[in-house]
Amino acid sequence: LLAQRLDRWVFRHFGYTLRPLPHPTPPLEPWRTDKAFLDLWSHVADRTRVEPPSAYMLRQLVAHSRGLGGEIAEVGSYRGGSAYLLAVDGDRQVHVFDTFTGMPETDPRWDLFRPGDFGDTSLQEVRDFLAPLPHVALYPGVFPDSAGPIGDKRFGLVHVDVDIHRSVLECCRFFYPRLVPGGILVFDDYGFPKCPGAKKAVDEFFLDLPETPLYTASGQAIVVRRPWDVFSDKV
Repeated sequence: LLAQRLDRWVFRHFGYTLRPLPHPTPPLEPWRTDKAFLDLWSHVADRTRVEPPSAYMLRQLVAHSRGLGGEIAEVGSYRGGSAYLLAVDGDRQVHVFDTFTGMPETDPRWDLFRPGDFGDTSLQEVRDFLAPLPHVALYPGVFPDSAGPIGDKRFGLVHVDVDIHRSVLECCRFFYPRLVPGGILVFDDYGFPKCPGAKKAVDEFFLDLPETPLYTASGQAIVVRRPWDVFSDKV
């Protein structure tokens, strides 16, 4: 106590005033208060494994990408909830890829999930759910074997939510050269300990490329394609 009084006297002697620091203001969490988002979330919450902060980020990226041109794609849709968020308020074509039978083959060196995980879905169930959105196309099968119909497309936004190393790497190889200038790749699983293979795939793919994955507080990683052509032996 005596030391505190002495400190105050010294500060006052030299013309300074000690004041307590204000309590920090907590960050905004609009996924808890944005009524339009909450209405959407109530419609899809039981049809996606994407968490609300990540879902809100997806909605922001949809809005941001509107002026870029290109179409939208999602790989790893589970029961169609995140695809709905990507497609609900626009008319851009949305291409949705999934096995619709659960996780494909995994690599135990990098992946914690096993074949068949997330199998509580089906192509018909997702088709019925997304039926009110005629600009959504579904492609069953293992990506990129199922990607033939979109080989000549260009993309402004791609949502990758496939959890495992090989699938994330295949998505990088396929979509990176097909992004429009400024186009966005968003990796849902990047920051989650349950998906170490996803982070490894993103990091190794972009190691020698000019774009650096941006890690977000939601656990996602975002890559924005440079607005000029970059030649690489990876693409």
